[in-house]
Amino acid sequence: MSENKIDNPSLSFCAPSEVDLQKRDFLVKATAATGAVGVAAVAVPFVGSMLPSERAKAAGAPVEVDISKLKPGEKLTAEWRGQPVWIVRRSPEMMAILDKHDADLSDPNMEVPQQPEYCKNKARAIKPEFAVMLGTCTHLGCSPNDNFAQTSDWPGGFVCPCHGSKFDLTGRVFKGSPAPTNLIVPPHQYLTETTILIGDDKKAEA
Repeated sequence: MSENKIDNPSLSFCAPSEVDLQKRDFLVKATAATGAVGVAAVAVPFVGSMLPSERAKAAGAPVEVDISKLKPGEKLTAEWRGQPVWIVRRSPEMMAILDKHDADLSDPNMEVPQQPEYCKNKARAIKPEFAVMLGTCTHLGCSPNDNFAQTSDWPGGFVCPCHGSKFDLTGRVFKGSPAPTNLIVPPHQYLTETTILIGDDKKAEA
């Protein structure tokens, strides 16, 4: 009996070589790595979606501010609803003159509701030491500069560089200023002794 031969080499069976095995392992690992990267790419937007968006902040989402490092006589600027919010820690010297110039102010008794009811006091604040106000002039919306240096004719406060409106250390406007009203005090509350929540006052201290 004649021996059958396979003339077509493409039909012959060959055991995989060591080189082929190495290629296969490489392809498996590369595919796995690509899949892991894809999962990570999906996970990052998912985690990001759980954080407050810039649109939510602009719409008025409350903002927490840490004031633990704010020293007497210093000002910290935060942002709420796209506007600057000033937090000024007033020194004892600043506190001593808050009610010494009422006759020079347009609205010393805060008759215009530019502040929450719980801030309608001499300091325009929940805690007298800390002033919280929008850093936006009530004339045309410029941002006033702070000038805390006290002189014989200036008790310290803020001066608008655009049209010269002047405000005292509580944000009350001086007579003769183009600004018609005091600076706005936004709703806020203290979450802790050193953390202020701006934009939410449901638990604010009266």
